[in-house]
Amino acid sequence: MRFFAMLLLSLFLASPAMAAFEDGKSAQGGFYGPGATAATVQQAKTMPDDSYVTLTGSIISKVGKEDYIFRDDTGEIKVDIDDKYFYNVKVTPQNTVRIVGEVDKDFGKAVEIDVKSLEVLK
Repeated sequence: MRFFAMLLLSLFLASPAMAAFEDGKSAQGGFYGPGATAATVQQAKTMPDDSYVTLTGSIISKVGKEDYIFRDDTGEIKVDIDDKYFYNVKVTPQNTVRIVGEVDKDFGKAVEIDVKSLEVLK
């Protein structure tokens, strides 16, 4: 009887762990944070601090160590792109890129985007 109770208890405790797997992959994996909203530069400038945003346009110039000016049809905004996001890909002002980043509003400074990913579209 004691063995049966231990077996039943172990099966009960193991069932949530087994339920997390589907075809050998974890069913709990994936991204659960805020989504990146497709926006224009003009819209991004009015979004709240720390909002995630997706912008499509061109990087037109470098203005600091990791600071660049990004332009789309609605305007320009400063973007902070860590070198690691370039992945040895050359980007020119003629390229169209998609950036995903976080709106950064610091008191007394212009709004900028802290880039988390960069994709060259063409």
